[in-house]
Amino acid sequence: MSDTSCAACPLRAQGGFTRVSDAELAFIEKFRRRESTLGPGEAILREGESSNLLFTLRSGWAFRFRSLPDGRRQILNFLLPGDFIGLQAELSGQVPHGVEALTPVRLCVFPRDELWDLYRGFPGLAYDLTWLSAHEELIVDENLLGVGQRSAMERIAMLLVHLYKRARSVGEGDESGVNFPLNQQHIADALGLSLVHTNKSLRRLRAYGLHELSANRLRILKVEALQRLADYYALPLRARPLI
Repeated sequence: MSDTSCAACPLRAQGGFTRVSDAELAFIEKFRRRESTLGPGEAILREGESSNLLFTLRSGWAFRFRSLPDGRRQILNFLLPGDFIGLQAELSGQVPHGVEALTPVRLCVFPRDELWDLYRGFPGLAYDLTWLSAHEELIVDENLLGVGQRSAMERIAMLLVHLYKRARSVGEGDESGVNFPLNQQHIADALGLSLVHTNKSLRRLRAYGLHELSANRLRILKVEALQRLADYYALPLRARPLI
């Protein structure tokens, strides 16, 4: 499959992303080196290794994680189309986390050593990168609050409604439901739960008639009730920058 120009990128047609100027779009096109595809389970970034690349997730889902020497893993957040990957390595020279494809993914690939050209020449795009980093930090903060203070059912309710809203905002579904490629182990690793506790909590939520989850498809039946259970009232998702 040949690369798609930035101007023809299907994500830019989605209402969930902000527009850029013609000059900014031309720079992004020049900044981008190629597109790359990976399969489920393949590494986009390897934990602890150096990388001279940055990525925009053009299609598919991925997740960012850190692990312990014995193999235990904490999923930090899930990545959806439009998310920018790899900025954290700029601080240490090594990637402090791993990023793994959850589904087949398509990535736009950028050289890290040309990032300063963006900052010097396009302050609007530089602000967009800062916004994306701050937004990702807010997501991690919300997850930390959930792990520290919410019950198992509240954590799962929070994750379901948050990912449902994010997926809808990037065109991953409609009123009938959204793509949801997570399995129960992913949910457990993201929320600090055992697999058994995750399974029991999901079954209880379904018994309450709050959601349906099958065949990698999530349908929220009672959004307000699920939000009340999670004590989760995020602001409406605004249009996001797309590099």
